Amino acid sequence: MSSAPAKPADLVTVNIDGKDIAVPRGTNVIEAAKQLGIEIPHYCYHPKLSVVGNCRMCLIEMGLPAVDPATKQPVMDAATGKQKVNWMPRAQIGCATNASPGLHIRTNTPLVKECREGVTEFLLINHPLDCPICDQAGECKLQEHSTAYGRGYSRFVENKNVKPKRTQLGPRVTLDDERCILCSRCIRFSKEVAKDDVLGFIDRGSYSTLTCYPGKKLENNYSLNTVDICPVGALTSTDFRFKMRVWFLKETPGIDTESSVGANTVVWSREGVIYRITPRQNDAVNDTWMTDSGRLLYKQVRAEDRLLQASSPDALAKAAELIRAGSVAIVGSGRSSVEEQFLTKKLAVALKAPVALVSRIGKGDGILLSADRNPNIRGALVTGLASALPSQQLTTLAADIDAGKVKTVVAINEDLAAAGLTAAQLAKVSVIYLGTHQNATSAAAKVVIPTLTVFEKSGSFVNQQFRLQKFAKAVPGPEGVADDLVTLAHLAAAAGAGALPSDLAGLWAVLAAEIPSLAGLSHAKLPAAGVVLDHAAWAGLPFVEGETLHYKPAASAASNA
Repeated sequence: MSSAPAKPADLVTVNIDGKDIAVPRGTNVIEAAKQLGIEIPHYCYHPKLSVVGNCRMCLIEMGLPAVDPATKQPVMDAATGKQKVNWMPRAQIGCATNASPGLHIRTNTPLVKECREGVTEFLLINHPLDCPICDQAGECKLQEHSTAYGRGYSRFVENKNVKPKRTQLGPRVTLDDERCILCSRCIRFSKEVAKDDVLGFIDRGSYSTLTCYPGKKLENNYSLNTVDICPVGALTSTDFRFKMRVWFLKETPGIDTESSVGANTVVWSREGVIYRITPRQNDAVNDTWMTDSGRLLYKQVRAEDRLLQASSPDALAKAAELIRAGSVAIVGSGRSSVEEQFLTKKLAVALKAPVALVSRIGKGDGILLSADRNPNIRGALVTGLASALPSQQLTTLAADIDAGKVKTVVAINEDLAAAGLTAAQLAKVSVIYLGTHQNATSAAAKVVIPTLTVFEKSGSFVNQQFRLQKFAKAVPGPEGVADDLVTLAHLAAAAGAGALPSDLAGLWAVLAAEIPSLAGLSHAKLPAAGVVLDHAAWAGLPFVEGETLHYKPAASAASNA
């Protein structure tokens, strides 16, 4: 299904600091200036939220082309031969100014400088100057703008107002109200994006305080986005609070694997330890947001039930011996990467083994959590691992086991017991379990081979838009645990599939050659925003019960409902 061609933008020319630039009509002046490499400092403005003009930091000088009020004809400057510009006598806020024909903007005049210094001075009157211990240090816009645009000294000698500190707005967000600059970003996000109107200001003037409405808490599954967009250290993540300075952390691009939306993320780590996950902007998928539940997935890396050792030193050899004996069935995973699913398909073809996938169904929230809780069911369709929709229960496999048709089951990161197989059925077969964590299947398995979490390897997923997106290895895997690609390539070779690459570059050369929808692509050259694959064969297919794919390029998070 193809989308309609985009209409050409209605471009208008505006002049910013003497430079002309053509931008779509209605473009915010802050965004237009950014295209010229000019920063208009701001706090309350956010490109994904409504404009309120609270902070006044974005004050600019604005002028419009001069027009004779009687004749409506342009008034020309005899000296330059150009149309005169009528400059407004007072500074205007840039966030509420949109591009219109002939608009002139000045961002670096003495008046603008004086306005910025005044705004900064007022913001710092009651702000605690505790930058060395503030959790926002390294990411604080107030700190940055005070350095760049402030006076550099203080004239304030009175005592500062005292406001609540360490206030729990909800289970995951802590407020230090003395640092709040009343930008209202968190209020607007909760109301406009999360659809949970729970935050507001009380009292007046310098005593204004952020709080929750009576009887409510900031506990929706998107609450930590308010921490991301807070320009100061007022809202902090209770989980990350005082854990690590951000300038020590390495940033790695990732994908949220809790559902088929495929929200883009940044994994923050240091010396092999993950400290937090935040959203990465992709306007076609998740805007600049992500769920709170997706941020906690990194805890699985060091979970107590993590599988760290194989069932025996020769586990791979035992697995190869079992699969060569025949009567094999494979349970693949919608949580495996495209590359892993491709090798799983090669293994299944070599063994002439049936393949089943397990679906996971939850309640979609209409924002960034889909009902399909597998991140890569569509990848299984693209690679050919699956030709039909997965089911929640392995009823066909259970019947084959009872009938004696299956002697060995290769389970790839799936708990067969949770998918409907009984303990008696598991006892009838030899289970080879490849997975990251202990469960009933690993306990009943004859061979256990530990694998890596999504944070310990690189690969790609295909989300609900059939958008192919890549993720990168953030931290090293546990000692002695091989990459999933190496394990699967070894098993496929033992089954008679021949030598297959177990590195991404080599594997993608094979993928691009054998799968038409991946032709010409490579993992290394995939753009950060991903690539939408041709998926005409699966258009309208209901991937989970009651859910039908309505593909369209997402202009905002709401498009991913």
